Amino acid sequence: MSSHREAPGIAKDPVADSTDTYAFVSPDAPDTVTLIANYVPLEGPAGGPNFYEFGDDVLYEINVDNDGDGISDITYRFVFHTEVRRPDTFMYSTGRISALDSAAWNRRQFYTVSRVVGGRETVIAEHLASPPCNIGPRSTPDYARLAHAAVHRLPGGELVFAGQRREGFYVDLGSVFDLAVLRPEQSFHMMRMLPALGVDATIDVNVHSIAIRVPKTSLSRDGSAPINPADPGSVIGMWTAAYRRKAIVRDPYHETQSGPWVQVSRLGNPLFNEVIVPMAEKDLWNSVPPAGDRDFVKYVEHPELAAVLPVLYPGVFPNLAAYTKPRADLVAMLLSGFPAGVVPGFQNFTGGMPADVLRLNMAIPPSSRPNLLGVLGGDLAGFPNGRRVFDDTVAVEVRAVAGATIPLFDKGYSPDAAVAALTQGFGPGRDRYISIFPYLGTPRDGYHTPAVVGASNVSGLGVATQPGVGPHY
Repeated sequence: MSSHREAPGIAKDPVADSTDTYAFVSPDAPDTVTLIANYVPLEGPAGGPNFYEFGDDVLYEINVDNDGDGISDITYRFVFHTEVRRPDTFMYSTGRISALDSAAWNRRQFYTVSRVVGGRETVIAEHLASPPCNIGPRSTPDYARLAHAAVHRLPGGELVFAGQRREGFYVDLGSVFDLAVLRPEQSFHMMRMLPALGVDATIDVNVHSIAIRVPKTSLSRDGSAPINPADPGSVIGMWTAAYRRKAIVRDPYHETQSGPWVQVSRLGNPLFNEVIVPMAEKDLWNSVPPAGDRDFVKYVEHPELAAVLPVLYPGVFPNLAAYTKPRADLVAMLLSGFPAGVVPGFQNFTGGMPADVLRLNMAIPPSSRPNLLGVLGGDLAGFPNGRRVFDDTVAVEVRAVAGATIPLFDKGYSPDAAVAALTQGFGPGRDRYISIFPYLGTPRDGYHTPAVVGASNVSGLGVATQPGVGPHY
């Protein structure tokens, strides 16, 4: 999750914690754009009996700015509610869940979708079913089909899905948060360890996704289908936000909420609040709209990580250590977009208003040969032109912070040789995604997770044992 647990306040509120956002031209329907907002970080597949779900008390939004002012012009709003069939049981499933209306599914979740344009909210669909979590082969034996049934077509031609999916963001959390090290680069870390392959910390966890596939004509500022990548009107900005009521009163068996909705979480570019904004201002950043990001430009111009890398890797980044100019390249990548002429054949510039949003040039078609490094790898359909589910945003952003993109704005700068070697040491792996909406793959189920595979019963002793599992001293 590129924004999991990224601020002290939201780390305590996972159902409102936006973990990732994606915006890309749909590869199987290139006249549309897919927008995805993920919530609830690091879902362990076996996390029952109260399996994961969206918050009934949270207002979720996917926002689109099509005129570059950092204010939403088009908002898709989602409100959820939960229905319990049998309150007299602790079980999430009481048998095989074979359909979205199966009587065996005890705790079902539904949602309403609204579209907000010019301050006017229009409800476009109500009581849409989310799928259950992927529990295991007895409760959810045909999960892919069950989840596909929860893809709904809306009157405006949109497709929408809200429910559990496989985590698409791959990252070595254990190494990154241990003094910002990528395992393959440990050989030139100050500890002088031997090179190692990266470890994908999110390969077996799930997430809750809100995904909507929208015709381009419903997102562009003039209602046309963008065809010219050089046209500023081809570019949109996207971000997600979550809100809670201002006042909450809790009694032993009841909770009452009132007052206006207050923004408690937002996310545009991956890792922005996590590694750019300092600790003391992270909760503040989560509370303001992108139009308020002018106060955070200084942290992008002089990122802490750029100062830390030469210290962690002594002698490896001498050019980066000596560079003191404001980072115009990072401001373009994260806050304004790239003007025409900086990257040949590409622009996603939205003007002078700094705002942390994913900027997508809708006139650039999907790539027939995608590169995980996106624009840095010569693939103009990938990050930071929006963001696809499989883009290696960690490698892209670490290389950028380390100086790979400085020459785009400062021709006299030469990146350190080590920059091109910065890598996680692994990719997304197989079966992580699907080729159709909502593109994130089938979530892991709790029965087959590596932690429990291999368990067996020893009937002669009348007890259950798990070979290799137990206390270690």
